Amino acid sequence: MSQSSFSSLDSALLVHDAQGRYLPATTDQILEAARQAVDQKLVRGTAFTSPAVVKEYLTAKLAGFDVEMFAVLFLDSQHRLIEYVEMFRGTLNQASVYPREVARAALNRHAAAVIVAHNHPSGNPEPSAADKALTAHLKKALALLDVNTLDHVVVAGRETVSFAERGLL
Repeated sequence: MSQSSFSSLDSALLVHDAQGRYLPATTDQILEAARQAVDQKLVRGTAFTSPAVVKEYLTAKLAGFDVEMFAVLFLDSQHRLIEYVEMFRGTLNQASVYPREVARAALNRHAAAVIVAHNHPSGNPEPSAADKALTAHLKKALALLDVNTLDHVVVAGRETVSFAERGLL
């Protein structure tokens, strides 16, 4: 999301600095406050029972990054949140994802299911061929450990694409 997208908000929102003064909030401060608000709203144990809830959560968490971030929602057998983890940070147009690390993290958290997600800083939410190949590889690797891959969501600003909704999973 570009700096100019929030320019009207920058002057409307204020933050308290260390000296007790109120100053205009930066875009990064606004995005971090939004991420914290989402964390408070959807705490451990929240059930992700609809694609709309998942997309809203992931949009709030991933939309503002200017590099690719790959995140995983680790879920229990009732699809309740165990933990959200931003596992891999990349460049403007790619992030290296290691299935072994995702599998290890799922086992360490006793996850029964995962929803993986990443952002496209370009603003285009369409999954690439590499996104599709990675998803298939992750799903296969996690299935060997009895961890179900429920979805892969690509976030680009306010737009999202769900692999599950598109039948790509």
